[in-house]
Amino acid sequence: MMHFLSQMAFCSCRPNAVLLRPQPNRWASSSKSKDDSEVAGHCTRVQRNVNMEGLRTGYLFPEIFKRESEHMQKKAHARLIRLGIGDTTLPIPDIITSAMAEHAYALSTIQGYKGYGAEQGNMDLRKAIAEKFYKDMGVEGHEIFVSDGAQSDISRLQMLLGSNVTVAIQDPSFPGYTDSSVIVGQAGKLEEESGKYGNIVYMNCGSENGFFPDLSTTPRTDIIFFCSPNNPTGNAASRQQLQQLVDFARINGSIIVYDSAYAAFISDESPRSIFEIPGAKEVAIEISSFSKFAGFTGVRLGWTVVPEELLYSNRFPVIKDYNRIVCTCFNGASNIAQAGGLACLSEDGYKAVTNVVNYYKENAKILVEAFASLGLKVYGGKNAPYIWVHFPGLSSWDVFNEILEKTDVVTVPGRGFGPGGEGYIRVSAFGHRENILEASMRLKKLFFLA
Repeated sequence: MMHFLSQMAFCSCRPNAVLLRPQPNRWASSSKSKDDSEVAGHCTRVQRNVNMEGLRTGYLFPEIFKRESEHMQKKAHARLIRLGIGDTTLPIPDIITSAMAEHAYALSTIQGYKGYGAEQGNMDLRKAIAEKFYKDMGVEGHEIFVSDGAQSDISRLQMLLGSNVTVAIQDPSFPGYTDSSVIVGQAGKLEEESGKYGNIVYMNCGSENGFFPDLSTTPRTDIIFFCSPNNPTGNAASRQQLQQLVDFARINGSIIVYDSAYAAFISDESPRSIFEIPGAKEVAIEISSFSKFAGFTGVRLGWTVVPEELLYSNRFPVIKDYNRIVCTCFNGASNIAQAGGLACLSEDGYKAVTNVVNYYKENAKILVEAFASLGLKVYGGKNAPYIWVHFPGLSSWDVFNEILEKTDVVTVPGRGFGPGGEGYIRVSAFGHRENILEASMRLKKLFFLA
């Protein structure tokens, strides 16, 4: 009888709760009543956050990993080459890991042990970031908040901004901007046919307009998310274009959230920071990261710049609210990671990480040449570690699946970066040279035979 009753309890729901059944995972659909995590059992009386119901089923990169795993179940002996998720692959230079190891060992000593640090980060590191990346731009160390990475900072900024602001996003763009906007309640409802959220302004940034939005037709929004060099297209905005963006924000009283995570890959005269543009400190916040230029994707270290000059409509400084967010929601980046960050910014450390960046840039050049030799339109690869390849008239998920099935190479379907990415794939240059060369050969064979 007790066994029977325990089964009854497991299979029942309390009043006002709904028992839901799993549904197939569909990338293009909303997750409302179609999520793959719904199970039978006891239900609380707590309602699900309605904003979470508005998200598409599955975040892009876990969805790719899922399909990759399914592929390997079918072809267990295939030599898979991952050029999809932008994860670094080369070892961190030992001048940097040695600094982290030394700091870690010091924690085992009375003299070297340290506990909590400042939530905003080690001031020596904050000053070093200001000196290395913002020299002569008027950015001071106290305006820099060290973090565990740019993606975490996007969410902290969304908490700062709240649900009542209006948002514009590049299309295509990194999906974290869109998904975090949905989670905090800025986005409105997903329009299934267009794949767009009703309250988000999608700024078309395609090849037809040089990957920069037509600001003359862009409606005013409170917040403008802008990434340069762009993920996924690899395009870096010019100085003239960024001046237009800053002027647009000033006229409209908007705030730009500028993502410069790939600035170290810029090879031409394109600005590496929004703060190179006059007037930007009054309208912009910048987020950046050690992940891609220093190989810290697993170490986790980034930063956000919030200028003192940036004010809300009531003239209250944004930096004060962001400081409160950081102090409330974050205990500071790992002191071991910050020791590594300081080593990265030393003279010898920066030379070492620059050599790694140059290696990836050479990979990008190889991939660009491979796709271009097939007569395909290829973008990016010059100022970013991403190659953006056009397959006009084709579904990007179909192209992704075809490449994976026939070449065992993982890419990313452009549609995952927004409606403007349809018909494209993104290929990452983060890889070992032999894998880049092998992938290029396989892709040439596939499309040449096709």
